[in-house]
Amino acid sequence: MNKLMRFRVASIALSLLLIVGIGMSVGCKRKPADPFPASGVVAGWDKGDKTQTYDAANLYQYIDGGADQYVNAGVITTSTSDYKFKGTLEATVDVYTMKSADGAKSIFDSDPAGDSQSVPLGDAARLYAQSVVFRKGTHLVRITAYEAVPGASDALLALAHGIEAKL
Repeated sequence: MNKLMRFRVASIALSLLLIVGIGMSVGCKRKPADPFPASGVVAGWDKGDKTQTYDAANLYQYIDGGADQYVNAGVITTSTSDYKFKGTLEATVDVYTMKSADGAKSIFDSDPAGDSQSVPLGDAARLYAQSVVFRKGTHLVRITAYEAVPGASDALLALAHGIEAKL
């Protein structure tokens, strides 16, 4: 192979690498970081073994009768995982990833504030006796405890801060 032919082959190879590289960086979306802290990362909290993820098309399998609200707000995926605090308090964490921050805000704003208190977390947050709801960017997070135990609010808030740090 002469010099000219080698130059052409090298130029074509370089061009293909550039095209593929640009396509990967522009057209392909990275997988989002896992928002769920591992066991022990947040003091006292242990993560369950299983994380389930739903997309807009099958969200109804998780939220029977309420999925339309999230789909209409632009949900892309919903991930859910269970946690246990010091072996007593069980909670479920739902992380909704929306197309835009406006979608997360619309869902957050549609929830009644009721007996909640505003807490400094994410872009906006509410702390209830047995749950925490907050939004940060394109994410809406719900943490729901299934028992009323002393100190539950503080424990849920600590878990919420652990999740916020990963978003």
